[in-house]
Amino acid sequence: MTRYLMRRTLVLVLSLIAAGLVLFVLLRLLPGDPAAALLSVGADDAQIAAVRAELGSDQPIAVQLGHFLADLARFDFGRSFVSNAPVAPEILSRLTVTLPLTLAAFALALAFAAPLGILAALRADRWTGAALSALSQLGLAVPVFWIGLMLVWIVAVRARLLPASGFPTEGWSDPIAAARALALPVLTVALVMGASLLRYIRSATLDVLGADYLRHARALGASFPEALIRHGLRNGAAPVISIIGIELASTLLGAVVVERVFALPGLGSMLVLAIAQRDYPSVQGVLMVTTLLVLLIGFAADVVQRLIDPRLRAEERGAS
Repeated sequence: MTRYLMRRTLVLVLSLIAAGLVLFVLLRLLPGDPAAALLSVGADDAQIAAVRAELGSDQPIAVQLGHFLADLARFDFGRSFVSNAPVAPEILSRLTVTLPLTLAAFALALAFAAPLGILAALRADRWTGAALSALSQLGLAVPVFWIGLMLVWIVAVRARLLPASGFPTEGWSDPIAAARALALPVLTVALVMGASLLRYIRSATLDVLGADYLRHARALGASFPEALIRHGLRNGAAPVISIIGIELASTLLGAVVVERVFALPGLGSMLVLAIAQRDYPSVQGVLMVTTLLVLLIGFAADVVQRLIDPRLRAEERGAS
């Protein structure tokens, strides 16, 4: 397991460096000039050249790449082209919105998707199982922004139970106001994520119910709940763990949509604004932090899979 962790950590670091290189190159290939975007429409060439020199965008690409990699090694994302403020503290402040939103939505989705997915599999030949499958399919088909708008109209506009948008300026110093502001976005994301998880959990449970080891355990005298918990849970959980990791990473990446619907000051809104302003350091910083979080989620999912599935550890020992 130690060798696997070392090898997996090396892959994570190399993947992060490769992502940084690709991101750096792609941003420089996009049309538009950050210096011209900062100036008014009537700026002349001399003014644009002066701003380029100030931003460092007039330097050779190799020099800019060297500065970028050196800063990346220190987790320093530079200063914003627009505000001249350090990018890293701004990202950290935005993470206090995006991370609670993502993690709370994930916990809520898993809390209702796991029991309902198992129930849908156990009652697959009854109307309850068919109804749960149909509801999960509907949840996947409906766009997340439409669900958000409907929740705003029903809960915030009609019932006036929760705020429709925004986030308190004092942040989490007022936890009740912050939690109320995130309640509708969390529910929106959880409904979409839960619909997807429910289908995967249902499918994994159906595979377990038809497995030979479950029938063998029943033949040895174990009750159905005992056989399902002792033998089916671990075997069925292994493939679901990887799906959960993918869903969590997708939710993090898709936060831009939900944050725009609910006007939340998270990473998604920061990214959209930075792209519109050609603010390369801010774009690079947000995307690098997002990439790191996605890689860490994948790393954690792989480790958990090996901890709960002895077959994967046996394969690793056989390969070594």
